[in-house]
Amino acid sequence: MKSINELTSNAPIADEAIDLSKRLAVLVYGFVGYAVGCFGLFWLILGAGAFAPVGLSPWQSDSVLISLLVDIGLITLFGVQHSLMARAKFKRWLTQFIPEAAERATYMLMSGLVTAIAMYFWQSLPGVIWQVQNQVAMGSIYSLYVIGICYLLLSTFITNHFELMGLRQVYLYFQQRPYTPLAFTNKYMYRYSRHPMMLGMLILLWSVPTMSVTRLVLATLFTLYIVIGLHFEERDLLKQFGNTYRKYKQQIATFIPGIY
Repeated sequence: MKSINELTSNAPIADEAIDLSKRLAVLVYGFVGYAVGCFGLFWLILGAGAFAPVGLSPWQSDSVLISLLVDIGLITLFGVQHSLMARAKFKRWLTQFIPEAAERATYMLMSGLVTAIAMYFWQSLPGVIWQVQNQVAMGSIYSLYVIGICYLLLSTFITNHFELMGLRQVYLYFQQRPYTPLAFTNKYMYRYSRHPMMLGMLILLWSVPTMSVTRLVLATLFTLYIVIGLHFEERDLLKQFGNTYRKYKQQIATFIPGIY
């Protein structure tokens, strides 16, 4: 039989192993959240440009009204998840049950799932609003679409892509290094636009040579969400950065200098 001294000497080793397993699990969880979040985002991006299917669910209503109501319900689910989980009060509640480092990863995971649900169950509607036939015009519109994607993705790296996507938090947790909030950034496109990520999203949503009614509803509802969501985001940024962001807001346009 092992002596008491032997048992107590092994206790720190067991605690270290448990701690390592916990930190490793949070790290893996962060990468899973990142993967699922990116999957949902790129499905939305490619679906908006008709490069990925939208509305894969076998249930498609024949009623235009019901289809619209379902689509509105899906965008409402999307908006509630994105806005609710971004609020500080919800974050404080959530981190009672999970490590604080996993909070952003959870946001990414749920964002990806909710976006995928919206894309899968999106209801198709008959009709085409516009269809560009001219090859030069089509090339120009597709170029705008690509610019929108690049602008959106580049904007995430200007702030800190890995912080935004929850990877920095879980990596610091795994390394047992303290988390330090990032400083306010107004570099590159952020010198001209407060929300370049959303500007990129708006560009790609509307830069399609063939705008079906289905994608018109998708673009319109997501545009509406962006406008409403920015109201709450601006409020949170003012709370977080105070006068620094208040002055920034007075000097820099929401999307394009001189417009909105």
